[in-house]
Amino acid sequence: LRLNIAFNYAGRTELVDAVRSIVRSGVEPDAIDESTVAQALYTSGLPDPDLVIRTGGEHRLSNFLIWQSAHSEFYFHEALWPDFRRHHLLEAVVAYQKRERRYGGITPAPTAIGAQ
Repeated sequence: LRLNIAFNYAGRTELVDAVRSIVRSGVEPDAIDESTVAQALYTSGLPDPDLVIRTGGEHRLSNFLIWQSAHSEFYFHEALWPDFRRHHLLEAVVAYQKRERRYGGITPAPTAIGAQ
């Protein structure tokens, strides 16, 4: 389990900084791919999050890990961050464990018995 906490962080600023870094390094535009961008992010070397927990009752990303959370599961909780406790984290993990991860794919619809 890795827990990352970001203070005074802005996902859009991170993306702008990543693009500037790539341009400064002289990478040709056609050579830029998702890996190039991921390596230029503040979180380079860290895995993308499987679960993003949003506290305070908000149901939005709020400019948080815009790139990295593309395939993340989200968990929203009413408690404010200072009041978020171990049992809240365990609730989030249990809820996450019950989810079916498809990474952008779709699950085939079940077929009716006897249908062809």
